[in-house]
Amino acid sequence: MDARDIIKRPVITERSSEQMEDKKYTFEVDVRANKTQVKHAVEEVFGVKVEKVNVMNYKGKFKRMGKFGGYTNKRRKAVVTLSKDSKEIELFEV
Repeated sequence: MDARDIIKRPVITERSSEQMEDKKYTFEVDVRANKTQVKHAVEEVFGVKVEKVNVMNYKGKFKRMGKFGGYTNKRRKAVVTLSKDSKEIELFEV
């Protein structure tokens, strides 16, 4: 998998915005990607040094549309901690 295929998008919530001050960034990643692939993808795309990666799996929720039922897509979220000497990731252009 290519590095840009592994990282789908950044997750921007109130909690993830607070964690950015501690050099922790949250990304939605491909469900097949493991921690080392996420680490190498973030280092390649953003040019930073990654210290640690935590990964969370979310299963799909059951939703109904009238009499039909189905599940939403499952997701995988990664919280990437950068090393102390690494530069910041610019998610928002100032």
